Amino acid sequence: MVANLKTDVSIVGGGPVGLLLAILLGKQGRDVVLVERYPEIYQRPRAVTMDAEVARILATLGIDVDSDPGFENHKELYYWKNAQLENLQIVDWESLAPSSWHVTYWFNQPDLEARLFAMAADYPSVRVLRGWEAVALVQDDSSTTLTGANGDTIEAQFLVGADGANSFVREALGLPVVDKGYFFDWLILDMIPEASYKTSPAQWQLCDPKRPTTIVPGGPGRRRWEFMVLPGEDADALASEESAWRLLEPWGLSPENAELERSAVYRFQARYADKWRAGRCLIAGDAAHLMPPFAGEGMCAGLRDATALAWRLGGLLDGYFSDQVLDSYESERKEHAKHYIQFSQDLGDIICIADEAKAAERDARMIADLEARGGAPITGDLVELGEGAWIKSPTAGELSPQGVVRFEGREDRFDQAVGHGWFILSLKGSADGLLTPAGGRMVASRRACALRGRV
Repeated sequence: MVANLKTDVSIVGGGPVGLLLAILLGKQGRDVVLVERYPEIYQRPRAVTMDAEVARILATLGIDVDSDPGFENHKELYYWKNAQLENLQIVDWESLAPSSWHVTYWFNQPDLEARLFAMAADYPSVRVLRGWEAVALVQDDSSTTLTGANGDTIEAQFLVGADGANSFVREALGLPVVDKGYFFDWLILDMIPEASYKTSPAQWQLCDPKRPTTIVPGGPGRRRWEFMVLPGEDADALASEESAWRLLEPWGLSPENAELERSAVYRFQARYADKWRAGRCLIAGDAAHLMPPFAGEGMCAGLRDATALAWRLGGLLDGYFSDQVLDSYESERKEHAKHYIQFSQDLGDIICIADEAKAAERDARMIADLEARGGAPITGDLVELGEGAWIKSPTAGELSPQGVVRFEGREDRFDQAVGHGWFILSLKGSADGLLTPAGGRMVASRRACALRGRV
């Protein structure tokens, strides 16, 4: 029985975002209580892709996605093709990103969640309560109180709602949502083919107005097909098992050589909360932003939220920050998320064309653009963060590249060779005169950053 608990931070929602935040706070030694209303991990696939920045985040937890069997990277280009299988666009998914990890990786979300739950359980200061549903939330100037359906309460200095698109926390706080009025229904088919099944390319987009289709990996041993629900179609009928196998026939899949793991119609939407903070309470992940999956950035954006929150909450609890640092969480992360929401919409506007005349116009334009650059692949954009907690500078918000360095006898990516946390890098080997007194105190704190010499 939980009865009444007190903790530093309470987290509502045990998906990847809430779990990552709990782990990062647990690494700092913070007292954390994470509640999840479902008693067991949902075993159906959902998110299947992540980018180089998330690979870098997972590396801080000791997960090397380049060698870990739970992840795969096909080191192939990503092709967009029309109904005649002519190339419309080619995206470079072969190269390394500035973060020094590959651009795109594939995984199975239930497996990742199970690993993150196990990691969280390894920290004595982190307590995970499954089957615990929040029904009430109040706060005052010094604390937040969460009440469960069983009458138990959790009092915390700060609370984070990472509880999904239908967030209880967001609704309880009355945080307004901006809905961009974007709606497309797609059938998602997650498959486990026989090991001998191969497809080339491994990842591509079929822009056929008769049935726009996405074909991508679903993590090791899995594949995913996504079919747009056409205007006037019955979504439930399309999601039936009989319909699913009929759609998969052209791809050589049948009940004899594959397992249909999931068939479900999802409505792709574009929304974000206008405010991400109310007093001592904050929201993150799908509770704060919801985007179509065309850019594969939904979960990625949420994991960035968790990373941005972890150091802020740690500094607040240490007394090095005022609570204004929580406002900078919203200003930093919201603009980044809004960019990917709009980018995902823009991709969807190209893909989700069911009119043949409009599709022909799109094809001609995109083929001409591709030919004009000699068929060269394009690379992904590097999105800047919004205004954050630190002093503005011309490079504020830009991604800091990560290279391979040699440090104290070890050669590796910077994070793995030098460590994690706050660092001062100086060509002089000294930080004298670079910090304010407050900054110096933060560097010297046992929880904050370490001062390193020449790398």
